[in-house]
Amino acid sequence: MSLINTSVQPFKATAFQAGEFIDVSEDTFKGQWSAIVFYPADFTFVCPTELEDLADLYDQFKAIGVEIYGVSCDTHFAHKAWHDTSEAIGKVKYPLIGDPTGQLPRAFQVMIAEEGISLRGTFLIDRDGVVRHQLVNDLPLGRNADEALRMADALQFHEEHGEVCPAGWNKGDEGMKADAEGVAKYLGTHAEAL
Repeated sequence: MSLINTSVQPFKATAFQAGEFIDVSEDTFKGQWSAIVFYPADFTFVCPTELEDLADLYDQFKAIGVEIYGVSCDTHFAHKAWHDTSEAIGKVKYPLIGDPTGQLPRAFQVMIAEEGISLRGTFLIDRDGVVRHQLVNDLPLGRNADEALRMADALQFHEEHGEVCPAGWNKGDEGMKADAEGVAKYLGTHAEAL
C-alpha cells in the first residue's frame, strides 16, 4: 500500500548523531525536507555500503535542505558502537534512529515482523511531514544514494516551478507543464533523443 501523500504517524525515538543521543519524533521532520532510510540491521553486509553512500552525498543533501535519517530496529547504543568501530559508518554525520520496538518500520509498512528487521525503504518527507516519495527494496538489493538525491531535487523543482519532471530528469534539466501543450513542447524539443 502506498504511503504517498500521507502524514508521518506520531512516534518518539532516540537517535545517535555526532557523539550524542538526541530525541526525535514526527515533529522533527516538519519544517524541513527529510530522507528517511530504513535498513535491516547494524553490523551487517549491504547496510554499511548504503549508509556510507549516503554519507558521501550528505553535504549535497544538506545543501538543498534535506536531512537524512537512518533507521533500523537496533538500539541507539548499537548505532554508537557501530559508528565507533566501523570505518564506513564512522563517516555518517546524519542521525541514526534506534527503534528496537519497530514502531517506525511498522508505520512505514517496511517491517518484516518474523525477523525483527525492516526492508530497505527510502521515503522523502516534505516540510509538512507528508510522504512524497517511497521506494522499497528487498533485503539483497542495495540502494543508490544518487537516485534519492535526484528525487529530492525533482520534488523541490516541482514545488518551486510548478512543472513536472519527465523520465530521466536531472537537476538543471527543463521541466514541462502538465498539459497537452507542455508535453508537445517537451517532445518537440527532445524528439532526437526519443
